[in-house]
Amino acid sequence: MRPTDTLNGELCVGSIPLSRLAERVGQTPFYAYDRALLAARVAAVRAALPAGIGLHYAVKANPMPALVSFMRPLVDGLDVASAGEMAVALDAGADPQQVSFAGPGKRDVELVQAVAAGVLVNLESMREVVLLAGASQRLGVPARVAVRVNPDFDLRGAGMRMGGGAKPFGVDTEQVPAVLQALSAAGLQFEGFHLYPGSQNLKGELIAQALTQSHELVLRLAAKAPTPVKHVNLGGGWGIPYFPGEQALDLAPVSDALATIQQRMSRELPGAHAVLELGRYLVGEAGVYVARVLDRKVSRGQVFLVTDGGMHHHLAASGNFGQVIRRNYPVAIGNRMEATAHEVASVVGPLCTPLDVLAERMELACAEPGDLVVVFQSGAYGPSASPQAFLGHPRCAEVLV
Repeated sequence: MRPTDTLNGELCVGSIPLSRLAERVGQTPFYAYDRALLAARVAAVRAALPAGIGLHYAVKANPMPALVSFMRPLVDGLDVASAGEMAVALDAGADPQQVSFAGPGKRDVELVQAVAAGVLVNLESMREVVLLAGASQRLGVPARVAVRVNPDFDLRGAGMRMGGGAKPFGVDTEQVPAVLQALSAAGLQFEGFHLYPGSQNLKGELIAQALTQSHELVLRLAAKAPTPVKHVNLGGGWGIPYFPGEQALDLAPVSDALATIQQRMSRELPGAHAVLELGRYLVGEAGVYVARVLDRKVSRGQVFLVTDGGMHHHLAASGNFGQVIRRNYPVAIGNRMEATAHEVASVVGPLCTPLDVLAERMELACAEPGDLVVVFQSGAYGPSASPQAFLGHPRCAEVLV
């Protein structure tokens, strides 16, 4: 579900031809996010979710304030990973009751801010219990908490595994009873559990299996809870296809597993509300990164298109954001979408490092200086996940259309 419309041979984003959009933005490089595609993806997820399962947007995937403000009324809550993201969420009008804050290294001041704001804190250590107890006493408001659990299983097939084994995230399953006892003694307001075993998974049956395991674990831990469970964040991990051969996620097994979980939860944890936390899956395909060709060079028979953008704006597309073996994101010459003349070329940025590659030996429309290179699947983990200060080049722009 990425931009596909064209007009006079140009890609359109938000119904605007690319060259015109570049003039509107006033510069290249830039990211553009399509409102219609964002809304359509949320609607598709809603259609796959059983009644009663909530949908949260994980702000870390794309914290652009305008985008968060757009997403806020479409979803049931926002999940943040820092006080900075919490400020973006609250400024977007989010109800603090529907904001949760996770992260393995929350600073003391961030915990105080969270208590003052009234958001739900996903506890990740005994240290946080102590600090939240102090903040609650000083502010006269009991901290709202859920325990983030590092489960005794992982999400098989995940691009990044964030649960199972030794992890910095959450509280190990076997240590959860002690944390529950401590938070109760400290007078914190317990609300539930948070599990996030992995991310970027394209296998619906594996996500379904992890969801079922997470639910079973929550049921076991609920027996140790000081008060009835009200909130269960089952995480996300839903992936999008980036590379040749990858298939879009089949939601049918996930939907079936969630329906079973919802039925069981209504019987076994009455009053508990389950939510999913999705980031990349909601926004990743709705965005493009656009850079302008500055130079066309041929070096020993290989064509290089040198652009004004690169890894400092789009670390993920360069392959330096977790890829073991670099593979190309989908890339096109956005103002030559219907060109018949093609060639094999590499798209590189202006940085003095061989790591600054946006496309390596791809078949692309023949391009010249002034043309616009488009990197698709760029709505998640773009500017905020990239080293924009590297080598002192200008920052990129962002626009929601």
